[in-house]
Amino acid sequence: MTHTRILYDACPLCGCQAITDVGMYDCSSHELYKPELPTVMNWCECFECRHMFTDGYFSPESLAVLFSRTHDNQEPGHDPERGRRVWSRVVEQVTAFHGAAAGRWLDVGFGDGTLLFTAQEWGYEPLGIDLRPTSVEKLVALGVPARAVALESLDEPDGFAVISMADVLEHMPFPKQALECAWKLLAPAGLLFISMPNKDTVSWRVLEREQRNAYLIEIEHYHNFSRGRLYELLAETGFLPVWYGVSQRYLCGMEVIARRTT
Repeated sequence: MTHTRILYDACPLCGCQAITDVGMYDCSSHELYKPELPTVMNWCECFECRHMFTDGYFSPESLAVLFSRTHDNQEPGHDPERGRRVWSRVVEQVTAFHGAAAGRWLDVGFGDGTLLFTAQEWGYEPLGIDLRPTSVEKLVALGVPARAVALESLDEPDGFAVISMADVLEHMPFPKQALECAWKLLAPAGLLFISMPNKDTVSWRVLEREQRNAYLIEIEHYHNFSRGRLYELLAETGFLPVWYGVSQRYLCGMEVIARRTT
């Protein structure tokens, strides 16, 4: 079976139908690529809000093909001590804004699980969700509660002190709806942690100039955000950024802590 993308008929952030093509890139060399998937990623830009996104997104059936494999470094239990050192800085920052290491911490798309391990070490009550059932099983085996469920399927309003979406929002077809779900799940004045690539950096421009920007063939991604567009989206969905940092994990990466404001 050949899988195709479900095409956007408008910008997935602002709904503007004026969309321009910005480039096509062969993603068949990506580690997770499967022959059943499209070989080309077509990137677009919204004329109104200047957001950069792919021309479409994968169906659940296509995602099942894509998710049949996982990067080795995203398996729960992979190098936990390194992850602990990386994430301790983030948990410290979140705790400083939260006021105390207490309450429930939800990690969306938990990857190797080390952010939750670190939050648990600080005293938070962790919960991870991920669409890969095998990753959920492995995280549970390591002592952290986890569910194989999508963010929009959780029904725990005001249930979490902290929600983290570490390099996750760019994987979601409709980021605004995802942030609206996070807002509902957070307790009043709860904190949201987000990390993702920032396309508005010198590093990004150098990679493009040298034609070696791997994010343009990242088959799991649908979006490339700038800091400005992310901040606008956070404001639209009821969040106020309170901290900005540079990612210790990925090239061109940015990290943001935002507070639920309404």
